[in-house]
Order: sequence, then structure tokens, then C-alpha cells
Amino acid sequence: MAFVDIKQLTFSYPLAPKPVLKEIDLAIEAGEFVVICGTSGCGKSTLLKHLKREITPHGVSSGAIYYNGTILNELSERVAASEIGFVMQNPENQIVTDKVWHELAFGLENLGYDTMTIRRKVAEMANFFGIQNWFRKNTMELSGGQKQLLNLAAIMAMQPKLLILDEPTSQLDPIAAGEFISTLHKLNKDLGLTIILVEHRLEEVYSIADRIVVMDQGGIICNGTPKQVAYDLQHVSQDHPMLLGLPTPIRVHHALKSQKEAPLTIRDGRRWLSENFKADQEPILPSEFKEDIGKPVLDIHDTWFRYEKNGIDILRGFSLQVYPGELISILGGNGTGKTTSLGVMSGLYKPYRGKVLLDGKPLKKISNSKLYRECLAVLPQDPQTILVSKTVKQELESVVETLNITKQQVIDEINSIIHTFNLENLLEQHPYDLSGGEQQKVALAKILLLHPRILFLDEPTKGMDAASKEVLAEILRCLKEQKVAIVMVTHDIEFSASNSDRCALFFDGNIVSSDNTRAFYSGNHFYTTAAHRMSRHLFSNAITSKDVIELCKRQQKKQLIKS
Repeated sequence: MAFVDIKQLTFSYPLAPKPVLKEIDLAIEAGEFVVICGTSGCGKSTLLKHLKREITPHGVSSGAIYYNGTILNELSERVAASEIGFVMQNPENQIVTDKVWHELAFGLENLGYDTMTIRRKVAEMANFFGIQNWFRKNTMELSGGQKQLLNLAAIMAMQPKLLILDEPTSQLDPIAAGEFISTLHKLNKDLGLTIILVEHRLEEVYSIADRIVVMDQGGIICNGTPKQVAYDLQHVSQDHPMLLGLPTPIRVHHALKSQKEAPLTIRDGRRWLSENFKADQEPILPSEFKEDIGKPVLDIHDTWFRYEKNGIDILRGFSLQVYPGELISILGGNGTGKTTSLGVMSGLYKPYRGKVLLDGKPLKKISNSKLYRECLAVLPQDPQTILVSKTVKQELESVVETLNITKQQVIDEINSIIHTFNLENLLEQHPYDLSGGEQQKVALAKILLLHPRILFLDEPTKGMDAASKEVLAEILRCLKEQKVAIVMVTHDIEFSASNSDRCALFFDGNIVSSDNTRAFYSGNHFYTTAAHRMSRHLFSNAITSKDVIELCKRQQKKQLIKS
């Protein structure tokens, strides 16, 4: 029998109209690195939670799960706790102590190890994960990347045989995400650790997996090696939305209808491009955002902010001008102050120095009722903070009822936003029963009912599949046409490159660089898109897969004309 054997697993949430999981059959061998992917709401996270019995969701289920030959529910408490490790999407939800060293020791203490054994295991994990420099820090002081690494180290201290991760990189910047995935790869190769990973961001992890499992509507539609799944999605399911979520080299290869084997990595993609296309430095005209379209709707000038009177400055001279009808992305590492800057721009935090002007008027002189009903709207990083009702429908109704409009207008507003975000099948569900991507959609739909003039988005694509990102991109384009100004803090470089007018790099409490999107990404070496890293030896300023495909097709067309 396989190390993990799932047989005919079916599961439904209470009052749900249909099962979330439908007769899942999946066998995973010891030492495998398995990546599970699929569109938002397809059942990925629900499946993972069934593998960790302590967090199995409430509902109606059938079928069986075997761990190392034993039914999961029959495992002893010690085996279930120590041998099966689970890393959640949000690191905040998993840290339970105040100090880093105590978090590392917490699981071992609960398992009853003696003091000397705990000290040895903690020291070993701290050294392996490079935690020595922040070993005695408060956990609240850590960046998102450090917290996620701490979660992983604390679980590994208990020496698990199975490691389960639910989108662990969703809140990490691209560099931290790459380092985290590299650590997982090392654990798998060096220790033979069995890893099951659910992930939307496949650029880094796809090529290192032993097996890719693609889910759709509660079932498994593809299960094979990375190369086999890339082939199956191209030839068997030619219009499946998961095609949009595949790594850039594969998407470019598929779009150009190459008959050769698809490249899986950036290195293979560069080689494949070099073998089939020539260097072409003919520039793609940058779509520069012109700042002469009028006065800025929001002007932040030399603001300084700290959370405590005697604390350190989080923002240091932060300045930014935001214009009507533009989307500006703010990027940077975890813990640099990006989310804090959104709080200052939106009036949630008051800077102790500097000015925040809305249409030339100080933000602090505008009443909150007017500010947050007619002017500003904020999508926080954790959508659950604004999801407070029992059903999705009630979430939407609670917002519209605060507006001074007729009953028929209320109905029209709600029906329009439901159709726009494709929420028809979610209306009667509890928001907390939704996937992370679905929660993001509901939260955004809720705040857009306020018709803001300025929209602040903190990691809006977190947990979203590629198809849902396309829907979000279209919504943002429509908002821009209505002259809504959009400020987006994001780690999603690919989404930013495809949809932003300007990009700004945040570092050390301030914006250190700002430029139009194409110039920004084509000028960076590490902090840039997979498409640019794959093609910059041939094309100087191609930053999206669409750019690379366009330039390659241009060469193909010229070759056809010549022949």
C-alpha cells in the first residue's frame, strides 16, 4: 500500500448544494514531492485538511484515508501530531508563542521530550534554517517570510514523515518565496521527506515536483509527471483555465504551437528560445502613464509614521502621487512597510509628520462617513477581517443597505456585482467555508459596492487562480476607464506587469524607485518577471508572456514571408 492512500473520498460542507470533493482516489509514495493545483474552489485546501485529522472540516464525508497502512482516524495522538506536519497559508494563524526559540520548542514540549533533547533539536533546526540571528526575537517582530520559515522549522523539529503545505508562499515576496521553495526541495532530497503542496504560484515549484495533480470541481483531472501534465493540459483539455496558471516557459511554448517537448524551467526556456528564435532588440513601445492628465487625486508628501511613540520609524519620508484612472503597484520585500503605507494613504493611520492630501484637502479634515462611503475603499490583506455575516448574500446586502438608494437600485446593484464576480453558487455559503481565492473575490465585491474613487488593494490576487486573476484584471480595467485611481500592494509580479501603469519599489520605509511598468521590470535583474528572465538575452524589454509570444510570432511571420 502507498504511504498516503486516499480511497473514494467524498465530502460536503453543511447546507452546501453539492460535494466539494467527489470520489477522490490518490496514492502518494514515501519520499514523493507532490504538487496539487487547480482553480479556486476546486477542493484543494479541503482535501489537504482531511489529511490532518485535527483540522478536518465539519461536514458529511465518505471513503477512507490511509497513512502508512493505517486508517488516519485510528492513528495514536502522538503519531498523528508528530509524523504529519501542516503549514497553513497564513503564518499568523499558526504561531502560538511570543518568542522564536519558544515556538521552535513548543511542539517538542507537548510531545514530552526532556530538556536536553529539546535543546538539541531546537539548535539543530535553528542552524539548518538560518534562524540564529533572530532566535531570541519576539514572534510579532518577524516579517511574513520569517514567520513562515519559523512555522516550517517548528514542525520539522518534531521530525515529521509527511509535510503538508497549503499555499505557504501566498504572502511572501518573490525572493522569499523562492528561498522557501528551495528549502522544501532540500528537505525532500536530503531527508527523503514526503511533501504534499497546494500552490497557485507554479513558476518555482512545478519543475521540482515528482508529480503534479490537477483538480477541477472536486475531482482529479490530471495526475502525472510535470511533463506529462503539461502535455495533457495542452492536448486533452485545450481550453481548461489551468493552462493560464502553468509556468511561463510552458505557456509560451504552447502558444507558439511548438511540437518539441515543453521547457519546464527558465533555463530550459532560454535554451529553447535561443534554438528557435533570433535576438531582436526592436523595442516594444512602453505604455507609459502620462502624469500631465491633471492634478493628482491623492498626494502623499514626506510622511513619517511609527506605531509607538518611542518605536522605530516604519515610514521614512514616504511620498507618492496618485492620478485618476491609473493603477500603481507598490512592490518590495516582506516587512518593508508597504501595508503600513496603505494605512497612511487611506487614513487608517495618522503620520506624525508630512501631509496626505485628497483633492488638495488634508485627509484628516474629511469626515469618516464621507471618506469611506464616497471616496476611499480598502481591501485588506486578510479578507476575513471584513467578512462578518453568515452568508455571502448577507455580506453584500449589508453594504448596499447603507447607501441612500431605492430598493430596486439595491437589487440591481447586488445582482450586477454577483454576475461580475460569478458568485451565484456561493451566495448561501458561510464566507469562512470558502477557499482563500473565493474569500478575496467576495471581499472585493463587497467594497466595490461603495463605488470608491480611490481603491486600495493589499495582495488582491492572494489565493486566486489564473482564471480568477483574468476576471480581476478586467474589473480593474473597467474601474480605470471610470477614472478610479487604484493603489495595489502586491507580491504578484506577473499580475503587476500585465496590469499596472506604474510600479514603485518600496525599501527601508520609502519608495526608492518608480517608473512605468515596462521600464521598471526590464531594468531589474532579480525583481522581474519570469518572462523577462527567460527572454532578455533576445528581447530587451519583453516583460510578460504575451510580449514574448508576440515577438516570437513576429519572427515566425517574417520567416513565412521570406519562404
